[in-house]
Amino acid sequence: MTTATRSDGARAGRSGKARLDRRAIVAAGLRLAAQPGTTAVSVRDLGTELGADPTAIYRHFRGKDDLMRSLLDEVIGMSLDRVDAAADDWRGRLTQLAVATLDLFAVYPAIGVEATVLTTNGPHELDIIEFMLDSFARAGLDGDDLVNHYALMASHVISSAAGIARSRSERGTAPSAPSPWIESPLLVDPAQHPLIADVGPRLRALDDRDLFLLGVESVLDSAERTAAAGVR
Repeated sequence: MTTATRSDGARAGRSGKARLDRRAIVAAGLRLAAQPGTTAVSVRDLGTELGADPTAIYRHFRGKDDLMRSLLDEVIGMSLDRVDAAADDWRGRLTQLAVATLDLFAVYPAIGVEATVLTTNGPHELDIIEFMLDSFARAGLDGDDLVNHYALMASHVISSAAGIARSRSERGTAPSAPSPWIESPLLVDPAQHPLIADVGPRLRALDDRDLFLLGVESVLDSAERTAAAGVR
């Protein structure tokens, strides 16, 4: 989304006289999703934000899923915009994309969570799939190895980022703030659960963002090992 699009949408929302088209509706949806504590974008709230009859939104979208696909595709496009696509470092490119996805899902949790159930089939989603496949191809993967590592990376990033974003939103944690993986103390009987008692403090010290990045690194390490094995 361009700066002009966001600015136009913001002016429309403040004036209550939105020019109701797909771009204005998407801009309003992004504003709503970015409000603290928002876990869902409703058509009624969109109507209020736009100063329009909520049912008028359905003249521009086939239904709620169609609207959410457009919002999700916009956020996906934002994440790709944060990546240095010209960089030759395939690991760095994919890591940048993963971090950008996590950060933006945390800003727009009500949209990010939809990534676990919706495929947008939009231009930005296609761009990001091509980008990821190209990055893994630069690592030396092809065929099933290429497809499998792309799918593993996409699954980890989408599901983990969506879960982290939703959890932070529900707890009222700032999007950029680290959050413990396990919140409550692990109160166990050492005689019955000796391993939990032993590593409990380490488990509580784990941070959701660090675990997310550990998963990313694991997929990238696997890609390197697989590519190296294929050239022997």
